[in-house]
Amino acid sequence: QRSLCLLLLACASLALLYLHLWAPKGPPSVDLRRPSPQRLLLPTLHPRARSYPHVPFRIKEEIMELLPKNGCSCEAEPGRVLPLQQQLFGQDPGIDFVSAFAPSERQRLQRQRDQEYHSYRLRVQSPADQLLIVRANSPLEYPAQGVEVRPLQTILVPGLSLQAAGRKTFQVNLTATMGTLAVAAVVEDVELRGEGQPHLSLATTRLDHLNRQLQFVTYTNTLFHPDTADIVQFSTDGHEASSATRTRPPPPPRLYGPAPPGDRYNISALVTIATKTFLRYEKLRGLIASIRRFYPNVTIVVADDSQHPEPLQGPHLEHYLMPFGKGWFAGRNLAVSQVTTKYVLWVDDDFIFTPRTRLEKLVDVLERTSLDLVGGAVREITGYTTTYRQRLSVVEGGAGGDCLRTRPGFHHRLAGFPECVVTDGVVNFFLARTDKVRQVGFDPRLRRVAHLGERTAEEAAGGRAGVPGRVSEGDHASKLALPWRRSEGERQYARYRYPPARDESLRLKQQLFFFKNRFKCMAS
Repeated sequence: QRSLCLLLLACASLALLYLHLWAPKGPPSVDLRRPSPQRLLLPTLHPRARSYPHVPFRIKEEIMELLPKNGCSCEAEPGRVLPLQQQLFGQDPGIDFVSAFAPSERQRLQRQRDQEYHSYRLRVQSPADQLLIVRANSPLEYPAQGVEVRPLQTILVPGLSLQAAGRKTFQVNLTATMGTLAVAAVVEDVELRGEGQPHLSLATTRLDHLNRQLQFVTYTNTLFHPDTADIVQFSTDGHEASSATRTRPPPPPRLYGPAPPGDRYNISALVTIATKTFLRYEKLRGLIASIRRFYPNVTIVVADDSQHPEPLQGPHLEHYLMPFGKGWFAGRNLAVSQVTTKYVLWVDDDFIFTPRTRLEKLVDVLERTSLDLVGGAVREITGYTTTYRQRLSVVEGGAGGDCLRTRPGFHHRLAGFPECVVTDGVVNFFLARTDKVRQVGFDPRLRRVAHLGERTAEEAAGGRAGVPGRVSEGDHASKLALPWRRSEGERQYARYRYPPARDESLRLKQQLFFFKNRFKCMAS
């Protein structure tokens, strides 16, 4: 029996090695590193506004008051402060968060927060958010994208003009559906009709005066919606254009506290290690001991749904108990919910850290690129190292649902990181931005079959960013354990972990693929 098992093990290792070498290669490389501020500021996508210094105008103070300012204050509005408010209700009309810090720390913390916010802006910005002004291919010039207004607030509409010389009279019309249009200043010899209404008309015999007036057009959102867009129509004789004005409050940034001074990457301040355990306490203790050899101060969060939990003690160790058999994805959600650091490292409870496990390399990739998740490599007991690099694609399938396809390989190499590639699926040894992991989440209904295909579906449905493949190696503590070396606890774990073919959990997985993700099938 032992000889037969060894033969099967050798054949399986050769087959895995063949698949690893056969994996199709992608194109050379793509640079996903954060652009420098110079690269962001120099290429202006919208042209400088035309100047009409000779055209006089008169400011309308009542409209200017509605426009956003360069600063804000949390002081109570006049007439809104009750006498003895703090004594009666125990609260101040305004709270200054800066006062939570000692005066000696405020300047340093302000600089560190500014640096972190700048890094955040570089990472989350998208070309789709930038202001684009369409030059007058037709006589109309208008913003194609990038115009945003907060709900129920007012903005100046940028980039409006008419380039139609040779006419005796000039007229343009603006029509909104979720707001009203007005002007912040009045220009001489321009007739205005419909101020404060969804339809605004401007007419004159002088083109430069019309274009100067268009620079003062304002849009006020009047129908509250947390995230929508108003398609504003802009027209003149024989020409019409549409422009989207997005309505939403700006998404608040998620910034993390500054790391203590010292090394470039203070892993203890940046990373929390999270895992889910079930029955395998011997292997879990081996994982914790190996982590402490190389990262003695990193916080470890353990989610545990064993029937008879054993106590876990030690510094920087958090042990959270769950109902028996609650499941792997529920455990992942629980563990990640307790993370307070910028990044979370997910590991299986039977992994072992070695001198080749360098979390600094993983952190470096996320700090210097726009990626949200970076996977490592895991070496099995056989010596075979896997990254589980998988490319995902969703093929539109019509009324019957879409098709999810998985293929080994990667999309392209990552510029600046010669060992990294960008792919869609990784092994269960990955570092990710904590807020992004929470945003995607994991379906707690998947209890026993939540390992490869199920995680892949969550990643496809959640729209995760591409992830590098091989960056660091974390040795694995034998997923391919030989049958005669398994303890009774491991045998019990295997009975829960690997359900029979007709088990209800497998059927539930397929039902979720069909309904929740609207997949008709999955092929690999």
